[in-house]
Amino acid sequence: MLYGLGLLLDVERLEQIIGKHGNWLRLKKADLYKADRWFDRFGVFAVFIGRLIPLVRSLISIPAGMSNMKFVLFLAFTTAGTLIWNTVLVYIGRAVGENREEILEQLGIYSNIVYALLIIGAIVGFWLFKKRRGAGQ
Repeated sequence: MLYGLGLLLDVERLEQIIGKHGNWLRLKKADLYKADRWFDRFGVFAVFIGRLIPLVRSLISIPAGMSNMKFVLFLAFTTAGTLIWNTVLVYIGRAVGENREEILEQLGIYSNIVYALLIIGAIVGFWLFKKRRGAGQ
């Protein structure tokens, strides 16, 4: 579905969005062209590697569709990356075995720390953005 969304959301439509909201998004049309050229050059590998990275796993389908990557290539590389990802998860799940609850408890603690750091980072980033914006006026 996200690949199909990428097909609908082509470079021309993104140009329109950047033309309207580029300042707010901090994007220029040149950035869009650069990213599009990069994906045209390394797209199949980006899809493969992207399937191995949480969050990127789903989103990598959008630029693949946007760049009109051949669907057969997209399907082959997304299947290979997903197969590796799922194999690793199954192996880890089997190795964890009975220690699952203890590991989940530890992961919960680390997740909370990461969430707190992300929130602090967002607040600091917002503060720096406002400070820089105020200094420029």
